[in-house]
Amino acid sequence: MDVNVPHIPPFLEISSATPSYTDPYSQPYPAVVHNVVVHVPKEPVLIRVQENIVSERSTSSAEEVVSGELYNLPENGDLPAIQDEDVHVSKNVIEARDEAEPVIEKPTIIDEAPKKSYAPIAMHLKAEERMAEEKAIDDWLPITSSRTAKWWFSAFHSVTAIVGAGVLSLPYAMSQLGWGAGVSFLVLSWVVTLYSLWQMVEMHELVPGKRFDRYHELGQHAFGDKLGLWIVVPAQLVVLIGLNIVYLITGGISLQKFHDLVCQTCHKMRLTYFILIFSSVHFVLSQLPTFNSISGVSLAAAVMSISYSTVAWAASIEKGVQRGVEYGYKSETKAGTVFNFFNALGSIAFAYGGHNVVMEIQATMPSTPHRPSKKPMWKGAVVAYVIVALCYFPVAIIGYWKFGNAVDENILITLQRPRWLIAIANMFVVIHLIGGYQLYAMPVFDMIEAVFTKKLNFKPTWYLRFISRNTYVAFTTFIAITFPFFNALLGFFGGFGIVPTTYFVRN
Repeated sequence: MDVNVPHIPPFLEISSATPSYTDPYSQPYPAVVHNVVVHVPKEPVLIRVQENIVSERSTSSAEEVVSGELYNLPENGDLPAIQDEDVHVSKNVIEARDEAEPVIEKPTIIDEAPKKSYAPIAMHLKAEERMAEEKAIDDWLPITSSRTAKWWFSAFHSVTAIVGAGVLSLPYAMSQLGWGAGVSFLVLSWVVTLYSLWQMVEMHELVPGKRFDRYHELGQHAFGDKLGLWIVVPAQLVVLIGLNIVYLITGGISLQKFHDLVCQTCHKMRLTYFILIFSSVHFVLSQLPTFNSISGVSLAAAVMSISYSTVAWAASIEKGVQRGVEYGYKSETKAGTVFNFFNALGSIAFAYGGHNVVMEIQATMPSTPHRPSKKPMWKGAVVAYVIVALCYFPVAIIGYWKFGNAVDENILITLQRPRWLIAIANMFVVIHLIGGYQLYAMPVFDMIEAVFTKKLNFKPTWYLRFISRNTYVAFTTFIAITFPFFNALLGFFGGFGIVPTTYFVRN
């Protein structure tokens, strides 16, 4: 009777007589136990059984131990005396019984096969746990926690990001550039930034199955993990933090102007107090957890930006061309003219600074293979840029046409009349800057919270968000109060931060 067991090579046979045997794995070396002759190869084998019972065995030697002693085939061929009882050959494999009648039993594995290593499985489980933790953190971070935005979300987010208080300084920038250079650069910037915005929208899902939800992730894909961070993050942070500080100062100034226009007999207050009043709102709004949760604030800000831009150019038309208006360069020195020229270029570049949050805005939109996020994002971006053109070109051209190089850095200061309309326009600016601050602060919040949870292993909790965000608002408020002339650095931020991230890096 044959007992078939997997992995049994056919060359080994056991019978009551000593067989002739040749082992293909090693030199012939028989080991004899009573009527059982076994040659043990160096690999695990299973043996065909005829009369006695042999089971799976594995050894690295051709010698076997019987009851603790080594039995080899004597030269005279006599077999060693063995009791009529169970004989265990080695600690591994063979169990033989010498009975009057042959007994066929089921092979028994005395020694288990070597156990497999579970290290790869453990590593795989750890990798899965790590991926699950990262997904849980991504579901908590403000940029990637909600992906339910519609195309009109991208429209008003983009309007809020682009049409900032910088639009009110465009007539002044025109006065430093002149008609030819001013109009040309204004139109060229609109075209180039729209094209670069289209590029960024397309690159959001450049790699199939992956989304670049943050600007620095796109930089890491292009330049490498470390170099991409060093190229993109500093420039992006300069823009985001710089704009937050500028918005606090501008919000305080606009709030002060509203106060002075509405209550001319009231006691004059320092700018510091108005900055503190304006910043106090952000300690509350900064606790809104996700990008989509500030959509209402952003929508109100977009409406306000359109409103005060309309007030600026409409009031300029109503006031008419001023007597003795001049369109030449305001500075009397060549060095001053050159400095003002480049500062004006930076101010116009600053006015198109919304690209630093484009990837983050698109990250809030759902995406499927059949309907990628770039379609609704681009639709909203086109609508936003039409609104940008309707805000920028009338304010810049009409404001410069009516006031020439006598226009102030903020055209609302130049207008002055009617007082009630200018007061309302300043309040529009305040409301817009509240939403603009939150829009530009959200990517910073995301970076801070990502560092705490992914690098420093903090748990993603509400109090981590509460402490980190309030600390950031307090920091920007402190800088705004300490350096109230920060607005004068708009050209610097435009040249150092916005120009690279808007015009160059995405190429």
